[in-house]
Amino acid sequence: MIPTGFNRRAMLAALASLPVAARAPGPILHHDDFRHGLSQWRHEAAGDAKVTARGGVLDIATPKGLTLWFRPELIGPVAIDYAVRAVSAGGPYDEVSDVNAFWMATDPVARGGSVLAKRRSGVFEDYDLLRTYYVGIGGNRNTTTRMRRYVGEAGQRPLLPEHDRPSRVDMLEPNRWFRLRLIADGQRIAVERDGATLFSMTDDAPYRHGHFGVRTTQSHIQLRNFSVSRP
Repeated sequence: MIPTGFNRRAMLAALASLPVAARAPGPILHHDDFRHGLSQWRHEAAGDAKVTARGGVLDIATPKGLTLWFRPELIGPVAIDYAVRAVSAGGPYDEVSDVNAFWMATDPVARGGSVLAKRRSGVFEDYDLLRTYYVGIGGNRNTTTRMRRYVGEAGQRPLLPEHDRPSRVDMLEPNRWFRLRLIADGQRIAVERDGATLFSMTDDAPYRHGHFGVRTTQSHIQLRNFSVSRP
């Protein structure tokens, strides 16, 4: 029953003003519940990393740089969602550092532009030639939180002042799960943390397709409830 005084325009405006966490998600394009191994992923590691997926948790423990690529190519607009934490439990790599990611990543010199066309070393500089968005939360031993737009040039990782967050509240807390959403919605590029906007930008030449990759170094991190949907 429609209430007296119902105003459809007012209702739509009210829905649009809801916080992101309260809105209904778009259609799910991909997901991984981490109960069936690593068939959807490929890793590149500089050291002797251990990567497992079991019991609903993706576990990455690595002494050096590592990128774990999601094999399906993503075609925008997309929102990439997952819960993640930095583990501190006395393990050899439990450094609480570098919950990082690439999204919409392409390689302009690779066959077909795919980042999966060749393997990289896992060393951070080996990814400079990509065109991609990047976020690093608690980087550099949990002292920096930044977003970048890579332009495909060696040694160039442009960083805008507003995309450099040095506050302690923007770093990692040991063993605390938080929710990340990485958005590529046309010109709107954003990172949301627990439903709040951490970074946003308007990209006049947006990257509209490419791969997602989990990135970390000398750390122990875990992911769960991974999905890719329409924003």
